[in-house]
Amino acid sequence: MFKTPQDFADFMKSVAPQVKTNKNGYEIRTKILEMAKDQCALEYGFKYQGWEMEQRKEGNEIVTKVEMPEIPGVDQILETANKFYDFVENTNKKSNTEA
Repeated sequence: MFKTPQDFADFMKSVAPQVKTNKNGYEIRTKILEMAKDQCALEYGFKYQGWEMEQRKEGNEIVTKVEMPEIPGVDQILETANKFYDFVENTNKKSNTEA
């Protein structure tokens, strides 16, 4: 049947139900904050790849204008985290009549 006791233990682990504990409020908020930070960094990365450069002629000079995206700060990350948290809590439910 099982060649070693370890084989039996591995089999029992595979069929036994896995116990998952619920996260407390601090762990949930920390995870949401991490997700918000990652989302802001991802958006910044996309914007950085497509930064805007414009050249135009003004008189006898060529004027170059470069617009780089703004690096997300703590306020933007917290705003994004609040949006995620509101989604989790369903506080921004829209009624079916709104569209």
